[in-house]
Amino acid sequence: MTEPDAAKLVGLLADPDRLAVVSALALGATDIGGVAAATGLSQTAVALAARRLGRGGLIRRDGAALQLRAELFAAAARAAGEHRPRPVPLSADPAVDAVLQAFVVEGRLASIPAHRGKRLVVLDHMVAVFEPGVRYPEREVNALLAVWHPDTAALRRYLVDEGLLSRADGEYWRSGGTVEV
Repeated sequence: MTEPDAAKLVGLLADPDRLAVVSALALGATDIGGVAAATGLSQTAVALAARRLGRGGLIRRDGAALQLRAELFAAAARAAGEHRPRPVPLSADPAVDAVLQAFVVEGRLASIPAHRGKRLVVLDHMVAVFEPGVRYPEREVNALLAVWHPDTAALRRYLVDEGLLSRADGEYWRSGGTVEV
């Protein structure tokens, strides 16, 4: 493995025996016997896994001695990060976009912000799924919010408490938030 390649690294670790060998080496084992003792694998299984890991460049072999090239993990992570496309802005306002990028991952809410200011930014972004002037039964509100996060009750409560949705007689409607014109 001359160039750190995250996909190749993950492929090398996809086999349970190879993963166990790498783990034992990371924890201090230095030879085939030590890895076998630490993992419960036979020395033959360790040697086969070490051979494959050596061909992949993840470990160095010198007879029975084994050395993990742990620096390749950091290098592969850096290389994968460099090739990641820039995120699509979720807001024209850089401050709002920074909050949204921190909490909205692949169109879903990774977590509900604990800080009220950040939560308001996220809620204002989410409430856009509700059409102004349309009344929604609770099950439809839950369905729309479930796309964002599994805790629909908390989201619904936050939206109502912050005045972004109103509720009466089992129906909800949009009553606040930024509206695109």
